[in-house]
Amino acid sequence: MRHTVRALLLAGALALAGCSGTGGGDDGSPPASGSPSGTADSSTGARWRPRPGLAWQWQLNSRVDPSVDVPVYDIDGFENTAADVARLHRDGRRVICYVNVGAWEDFRSDKGAFPKSVLGRQNGWAGERWLDIRKISVLRPIMERRFDMCRDKGFDAVEPDLVEGYGNTTGFPLTARDQLRYNRMIAELAHDRGMSVGLKNDLPQIPQLLPHFDFAVNEECAQYGECARLTPFVKAGKAVFHVEYAEPTSSFCPVSRRLGLSSMQKKLELGVWRKPC
Repeated sequence: MRHTVRALLLAGALALAGCSGTGGGDDGSPPASGSPSGTADSSTGARWRPRPGLAWQWQLNSRVDPSVDVPVYDIDGFENTAADVARLHRDGRRVICYVNVGAWEDFRSDKGAFPKSVLGRQNGWAGERWLDIRKISVLRPIMERRFDMCRDKGFDAVEPDLVEGYGNTTGFPLTARDQLRYNRMIAELAHDRGMSVGLKNDLPQIPQLLPHFDFAVNEECAQYGECARLTPFVKAGKAVFHVEYAEPTSSFCPVSRRLGLSSMQKKLELGVWRKPC
């Protein structure tokens, strides 16, 4: 649901700048206080492009607690309101909308929009089943409405989750080509609405998808020795928002600093607690 299936199994000097809460402007920092809470820069019409090293908070467990002093918040798109997003904007934050695009969730208000034909195996999280991402004509309008929700609430960006179903046992014969097609469509939906979009995990397809995504979100690359695979994002001037669950900060922060990742340790439930590099 909230993170990779791999994280579920676990349950059963850029980055130095990322540890601060300051910044400003099109280099990826938050809008000036009092600016509109819309998704684009009001002077240029350009979407927000977060730069490497920005500190962030990732809270998907219930409505957001706005007390953490960082320039970027990643929060649940359904569970938070336009007022929540506006509050963060008034505090000078940029705000990312978490949306699950790879699995059906029985606790979402639009659960009835998904026909049974696109529902696959359970993915290990309660109430969730993989989606048949080959059915673009069925899923696109559902995802369009979800991204409309993010835009209408004033989010600056989208974090689409579970975009690597092809590497899991979904109940469908998904291929890497299927995933590339679907992920590019997801990026297009965000960009069409003036929002930036992050590539969540899916490390093998970074070379093909880097031009289509504005930043990356990664879980546990340090634990699995994969953080260097995210280097193309940093070299392209795009932020990599990274978390570890089991690894202590002492074991991954030195590498994160060297690679330019925005790293922190979180608990699996993704509440308010965080321990940044």
